[in-house]
Amino acid sequence: MTSRLPPLEASRTLPPDEAARLAKAEARARRDAEVRGVASMQEMRDAIRQASRKLPAMTEVPRLRMPSAAEFRTRARAGLPFLIPGAIAKWPISALGPEVLRERFGAVHVRARVGDYIGTAFAPDRAMLDTTMREYLDLAEAAEGLPPYLGNLELRELNSMCHWPTYFEKMGPPRFWIGPAGTVTPLHSDFDDNIFAQVWGSKRIFLAPPHHDEFLYTREANPVLFGSPFDPEAPDFERYPLARQAATIELIVQPGDMLYVPAGWYHQVRALTFSLSSNRWARGKPFVLHEK
Repeated sequence: MTSRLPPLEASRTLPPDEAARLAKAEARARRDAEVRGVASMQEMRDAIRQASRKLPAMTEVPRLRMPSAAEFRTRARAGLPFLIPGAIAKWPISALGPEVLRERFGAVHVRARVGDYIGTAFAPDRAMLDTTMREYLDLAEAAEGLPPYLGNLELRELNSMCHWPTYFEKMGPPRFWIGPAGTVTPLHSDFDDNIFAQVWGSKRIFLAPPHHDEFLYTREANPVLFGSPFDPEAPDFERYPLARQAATIELIVQPGDMLYVPAGWYHQVRALTFSLSSNRWARGKPFVLHEK
């Protein structure tokens, strides 16, 4: 019997721009999977979420003495975050004050997040300002409302003053986060293991386990980054009712602290004072997926 359905080819045809975007996204996902030594990014994300369902409930982030690399990796395989107080207290940059940014690095080129960078955090485009460190500091001091933010920048001029432990076999370059009180990185998940160093100032961080994405109205920004519109600091349960079921943990990081954020854990970060933080993401298979 001859089918009466129309051919599918026409309905599958995509506009050239959309086809190019999808091809680019698929190529990136393949590269990301190869770097991390996994079959596919989707399989990796699914495995992390599944492992997360087996984790014990947490009410606070444990504090550890400074671990060796072997101790760190053993602990990280459990798939839970932990804090190492004083881990970076002896870094050369920790002994300096924020004034060094203006005095020694004022001419360094930076790119600041401006405008409503919280609402547009996971959009393809957002407002950015190319400026110098000195001009940024002047702008941040005079800002009303949401202050501009130097977020996720490579600042090679600062690298020699940060002595990272060799907890990850492969690491991405150091990224820096600089801004006054009120600067925010909204709730999101990176599907790479992360060590976060609080150099100056203090920050409030909220954490939620990977499988609670089903309560957080998430969407994909790229294969290793998923964002959420939910704000755990000012929860709007009328707009996001499922978020009542999300388990969040709040902690304050102080100067010298290092926080391990396992791959897939959601986190939101707010500066409580003028702060400089730095982080590095692993470039390998997440610890929680290693054999225990």
